[in-house]
Amino acid sequence: MLTVAGLEKYRGGDSLTGMSARDSDWEGVRLHVVTGKGGTGKTTVAAALALALSYHGRKVLLLEVEGRQGIARLFDCPPLPYGERKIGIGLGEDGRPGGDLYALALDPEGALLDYLEMFYGLRHAGQALTRLGLVDFATTIAPGLSDVLQTGKATEATRRRARGREVYDAVVMDAPPTGRISRFLNVSVEVSGLAKVGPIRVHADSVARVIRSPQTAVHFVTTLEEMPVQETLDGLAELRALGGMQLGGIFINMVRPHGVAEAGLGAAAAGRADEAEIALGLKAAGLPDSQALAADLAIELTDHARGVALQERERRELATVGQPRYELPAITDGIDLGGLYALAEVLRAQGAA
Repeated sequence: MLTVAGLEKYRGGDSLTGMSARDSDWEGVRLHVVTGKGGTGKTTVAAALALALSYHGRKVLLLEVEGRQGIARLFDCPPLPYGERKIGIGLGEDGRPGGDLYALALDPEGALLDYLEMFYGLRHAGQALTRLGLVDFATTIAPGLSDVLQTGKATEATRRRARGREVYDAVVMDAPPTGRISRFLNVSVEVSGLAKVGPIRVHADSVARVIRSPQTAVHFVTTLEEMPVQETLDGLAELRALGGMQLGGIFINMVRPHGVAEAGLGAAAAGRADEAEIALGLKAAGLPDSQALAADLAIELTDHARGVALQERERRELATVGQPRYELPAITDGIDLGGLYALAEVLRAQGAA
């Protein structure tokens, strides 16, 4: 489990409950779209961001669109149905309770039933279509339809009001991977261009207005490795080329501490690890055969230092795009609820929520 001491470099306080978070970089954003290359921890970051946003009584909805039930596994709860279900309590400070975190596992069938009810009052007819298998058929022959329905549900939850105010203070979408995100978010514009009039055009236009408004930000999750960083840069460039969408933050996940002084890293990366100094340290620790062990450790140190140098290069690449960046530490024992809350604290401290 990640310890409080292990979080010190990522935040500025002496205790998790007493930390002082700075103001959020995303005031006014109500729909947070989280994307990233597979294996970068996209779902974990989306969940931690949702927890961070649900502080001080705020109500947040966490959406999953890929049908993997990743949210249910993270929160150790049964598989999520197509229905908004409370799964946790958000962060709290100064004795005040956190808000409520709800989750929804989106699927095209449920979203289509919502659409038919909203525009045509035909929910029961939609259920009949489902029993006949026509929904699966429609989403198979028209893959973009699934994206329209799912982005539509996310924007509907973002806009939904009751008793004169928004139902949710924020919505976090665990979105498709980086390679598919631009088409996923732009599909409503394409549909709007095809459907000149009618409810489909109205629906597509309303979705596009939210996606392309200051209420929405598209965040990217990456690790400090060449392929995820390149996909992040490519994804940012694609969204910039589309225009009209607010680019969000870059969440650098699973960051490990160097563990070696900068001067020692530089020398080791250049192949100048001091075996004699290592051997002296091993001998002082009472380890036998310190000379042979020192030689092996020098090789390991050189490999480690070169890996650190590559990570620093990727970090500099990410800095060139000018988006806010947030770093999350690696949790080596696996993610559980305690780890999610710890990551949420880190995000709050860095201004991501």
